[in-house]
Parts: sequence; C-alpha cells; structure tokens
Amino acid sequence: MSPVRQRRICLLLACAAGGFALPCRLLCQPWTAPLMIANSNDGITFDAPVVFQDSSGVPSAVRWRGDTLVCVFQWCRQPVGSPTWDRVAVKFSSDNGASWTLPQPIVVHDLPPSYQRPFDPTLAVIPGDSLRIYFSSSDGMPPPGEDSLINTYSAISADGVNFFFEPDPRVDHPTNRVIDPAVIHFGGLWHYLSPVGAPQSGAYHYISQEGTHFSMAPNIGSDAQHNWTGNYLVNASDELRFYGTGFPFVWFNSSPNGGEWTGYTNSNIRGGDPTVVKQANGTHLIIFVGMRYLPVSEPLVQRGNFRLHLNYPNPFNASTIIAYDLSRAGHISLCVFDPLGRQVAVLKDGFSEAGRYRLNFDGSDLASGIYFARLDAGALSQTTKLMLLK
Repeated sequence: MSPVRQRRICLLLACAAGGFALPCRLLCQPWTAPLMIANSNDGITFDAPVVFQDSSGVPSAVRWRGDTLVCVFQWCRQPVGSPTWDRVAVKFSSDNGASWTLPQPIVVHDLPPSYQRPFDPTLAVIPGDSLRIYFSSSDGMPPPGEDSLINTYSAISADGVNFFFEPDPRVDHPTNRVIDPAVIHFGGLWHYLSPVGAPQSGAYHYISQEGTHFSMAPNIGSDAQHNWTGNYLVNASDELRFYGTGFPFVWFNSSPNGGEWTGYTNSNIRGGDPTVVKQANGTHLIIFVGMRYLPVSEPLVQRGNFRLHLNYPNPFNASTIIAYDLSRAGHISLCVFDPLGRQVAVLKDGFSEAGRYRLNFDGSDLASGIYFARLDAGALSQTTKLMLLK
C-alpha cells in the first residue's frame, strides 16, 4: 500500500485580501508542516509557540502516571518508505513539557495484515494505568466513494510504544467514514467525537460505558468557522472542553455533559488540529499543527527539475489535461486528492524518463468541488488546485 493513500488535509488559516481577513483552507499534509508547542496559564492566551516536531500532524497528548506527558502523532519525515515516513510516533516528557524524548514509531501488534496502517491517532488513559490508542483504519483500501469502510479501531499498551490490537471497530458509521477521532472519559461515560465533514456539518458524538462499545448520540452542531477537528480536555470535574480548528484561531467549547455545548472561545493560536493537556499546576500545554513550510522545492523547480501545470480552462467540467515537465529521469508520483486528503486518482506512479508528459484526468465520477493534483519526484513536490464543476 502506497503511503500517499493515507494523507490528510489539516485546515489552517489564512490570508488577508482587500484589507479584511479572509479565511482560507490550505493543503497541509503532515510532511509539509511542523507540530508546534506552547504554554498558557488559562488555556486561552498562549506563549509564543516553538517547534515540537518536524513534518508531522494529528497530535494527541495526555498526562499519564502522575506527571509524565505522552504525545502521539502522524510522523512523515522523508524519505518515502523510511521508518520515519507515515508512521504513528510517540514522545514522552517527564518535566512538564520542557523537554521531550526523541520520536519513536509505535508498534501495533496483531493488527491484521490486510488493514491500513494506523492513522489519525488519539490517546486515552484507561484503568490499570495503561493507555488505549484509538485510530483510523480499514480492512483493505476503500475504493473511491466507499470511504464508509474507514472505521475507528483501538489498541492497548502498558509502555506507550507497544500496543496490542483489539478486534472489531470501536465506531463504524453505516454511511460515512469516521476519521480524526477524539475520545475521553468524563462524567462517568466515555465520549467519542469525529468530524462529519465540512465544518458546518458538525461532529458525530458517541458514548460508551467502558470505552470499547460505543452507541450513537445526537450530533454536535457547528458552523463554517469552527471545524471539530481536535481533541477533548477535562478542564474541571464539571467542564469538558473540546479544542478545535478555527478560522482564524484555534478555539475551545465547553460542556457540562459532552452533549450540550455553551459556545466558542477563541485562543490566540493560529493553526489546526490542537491537543491540550492541563498540567498538575493548573497551566495548559497545547500541541498543534503549525503553518506549512515554505516550499523549499521552488528554487529547484525554477531551475527546471520539473514543472506541474494544467491545460486551462480550470474550472473544468469532467476531464482535463494535467501535464508535467521533467528535466531528468526518476520515479514520479502524480496523484489527485479530494479536500479531505483522500486519494481519488493515480495518474502516474513509476519511473519516467526526462521529457514532457500529458495525462488525462477524468473527474466524471467525482462530485463538483476542489481537488488537488500533487506531483512528487524524489524529494521535490508541487501541488496544483483543481476546480471541478458539473
């Protein structure tokens, strides 16, 4: 299974135009942005963030065994296919987040070989002083349009590195995929949350007595400015928070029971997919996806290594020509992704001689909307936005 099939879109912020703030979505796959870390006295106003981990996304952190902090995340440090590429990794801290161990890929023992590698991890502390990791996966790679095969699964661990797979899905929605799960124990119940899709679609809410068999509860509503991609935090015995991705700021919402939410409060953090831990001294630590790196491949592209371009018009109706120029031979991957980071087409995945190539992209089976064509050639990459109108 190619690792590019498990990519995600992290919704980040954006730009200004015409003198006013204009919220935007940027393609921010884990290898194009770092995780950042910052501290706060109140969980609202945070200090200036610093880099927590390069080329990573989807963080989830908990406080475990007293004051040990544990953070898992999707690690995508190149080169492709290396032990650091597209793995769930873990880091530990024993000094309230001042320093952390080096990242180490986790091992999920007994995971069926036909399943996708775990992605979108979230951690929970369970009885017995152990950890349970919840993650997205599926039995095989779902064909386009059948992404409801992607479920939430789990595994347990005594050391935070070696996890043992628990059979059967924790959450299996009948008609939609469940990704980016958030899970926590609060008010005598386990609460599960997963974004439905677009920010205004809100989030699925499931509850469980023991954290393994979840029942659907009413969905959580939202709007176009608040994406429920993030993580829970028990801020007090009577206050459950959810920190989510916002436009333009990371936000939190509070609930007394996990089902009724009081309203959005913006932080000063610009980024996405946050996880927040409350320390023993009452301070808050946030880890989140920062803004994407500057395109370091651009100078090489300008020197003529390769170029990705479209035959206009764009928007296009059902098909278009995607072309690339390659000045030297090498392995090329040219794929198309939808706004949720799901691969919908592979136009090229193999060796190419130097030259100019024209490939047809047929979008007749796809819904109208925005898609992204990504060309990878060795360590270089370039992405072009496609607009499909029918």
